Amino acid sequence: MQDKVVVVVGATGGIGSALTRKLAPTGARLVLAARNSSALQDLATQLSVKSVLTVPTDITDRTSVNALMEQTTAQFGKIDALVNAAGAGILKPYNALEPADLEAMLDLNLKGSFYTCQAAAEFMQRQKSGHICNVVGILGKHSMAMAAAYSASKFGVVGFSKCMAEELKRFGVKFTLFYFGGVDSPFWDNIQLKVDRKKMLSTETAANAIFYALQAEPQAVPMEINIQPDSHLFF
Repeated sequence: MQDKVVVVVGATGGIGSALTRKLAPTGARLVLAARNSSALQDLATQLSVKSVLTVPTDITDRTSVNALMEQTTAQFGKIDALVNAAGAGILKPYNALEPADLEAMLDLNLKGSFYTCQAAAEFMQRQKSGHICNVVGILGKHSMAMAAAYSASKFGVVGFSKCMAEELKRFGVKFTLFYFGGVDSPFWDNIQLKVDRKKMLSTETAANAIFYALQAEPQAVPMEINIQPDSHLFF
């Protein structure tokens, strides 16, 4: 990972911050993106890394996403990897979902991920290399009651990721999709479902999986990584 330029979207979240701490000692050049500028600065201060760039970014705004990638390439000259770890969840019965709920899930989880992938891929295609890691979650592969809007957004991420992977593989750009089960992160802080967070995966476990994929040999493409807790999470 020495001198690899890694853009972490959602860097201040549970999985994102755990990953940045994993990457910091490797000599990677880190670009930290999230909405909260003060949280980004706090995270950057905590990391023992020489090359770090913080870029406050609203991934639901394509102009903001384009600025993130432009600042990255202006500072470091390339983008070796993009990790999409940003996301939020609204879990409620289908008939209780308001239009604003659906729009929020689609804007952040689906459109936001698409914009970041699209913008990063433009630079990766030119340099003929790159790795895009999308943290989908298990509800992007399997359905669950109360998750209609959330799963709609995450199934969409899987769809566009696989299409982009087909278009970009001849340019040396690879995709890895991560289907984690419940991860004990701030994601669950505002979720009303009764879950046993002690039985969930840790953010470090998720970060280790992403770190493994980022270190894969150029000819090796870990297309999907599934990690689930071995116990039931819901009461």
